[in-house]
Amino acid sequence: MLGPSGLRRRSELMGALRAFFLARDYLEVDTPVRLPCLLPEAHIVAFSSDGWWLQPSPELCMKRLLARGCERLFQICHCFRKEECGRLHQSEFCMLEWYCSGTDYLGLMAECEELLTSLGRALSHFPSLQVSGHLQWQDKKIDLSLPWERLSVHDAFRRYTGMEVEEALARDLFEELLVSRIEPRLGQQGPVFLYDYPLALGSLARRSTARPKVAERFELYIAGVELANGFSELTDVKEQRHRFASEIASLHSQGREAAMPERFLNDLEHMPASAGIALGVDRLFMLLSGVTDIRQAIPFPEETL
Repeated sequence: MLGPSGLRRRSELMGALRAFFLARDYLEVDTPVRLPCLLPEAHIVAFSSDGWWLQPSPELCMKRLLARGCERLFQICHCFRKEECGRLHQSEFCMLEWYCSGTDYLGLMAECEELLTSLGRALSHFPSLQVSGHLQWQDKKIDLSLPWERLSVHDAFRRYTGMEVEEALARDLFEELLVSRIEPRLGQQGPVFLYDYPLALGSLARRSTARPKVAERFELYIAGVELANGFSELTDVKEQRHRFASEIASLHSQGREAAMPERFLNDLEHMPASAGIALGVDRLFMLLSGVTDIRQAIPFPEETL
């Protein structure tokens, strides 16, 4: 829970985020947080709201704005997911999401580097940021100098588990091994982009033309904390409908509601080649503030309400 000084620092972070994107000619948008239909993703559990849903992400509406001709847009908003509350999770959280046409996931990785480097300059007085260009968090000294490591999911499984990623998927061990064996080791010396996820784990991401079994998706890790998730956008309506149908079948098998987002798919036909990314603002503020629990980085943790 934040006091006055923490709230001021959090406000400074919000201002620095906005300044970065506005200086790059991004359009700030605000979209509805309550929707009649969500993008079907079996791994996300949403909150119902009088027959509609609270958004787990502003992705659906922001992509529809891309299809209307908004080439570069960003949003800082609250999102809602049914997750166990803990050191890194709250069921209501603050998200920064941005989209850019004419680029791909590689371009987003570079923009992530630029964003956090600019924050290091703008917020140099924050407790954990060092003049030397390092992030001091817990007992770790993390070098933020460029370039940051790019590590494929394939190589990460070989390096940290001794198992091929295909075997992990076949034995339904992918998530368990990722969380227990891989994530804690990522970003301990410097930020790491974990990229090229198996296609089945990128339901809205474009299939790689060079490596058809993977999706052009990445996640950014600092000090073992997953900070952002980005990908080249899938704009093939036929393939997206097919993937959604698979997700809907999975949701129905769990006894959960889901429907095909037809208006989204209609707009997807007009969406240009683009890339988009979501970054957890609460987690970012936690790292920049040098605290180890997300409840120390937000104004009101759930248990205080």
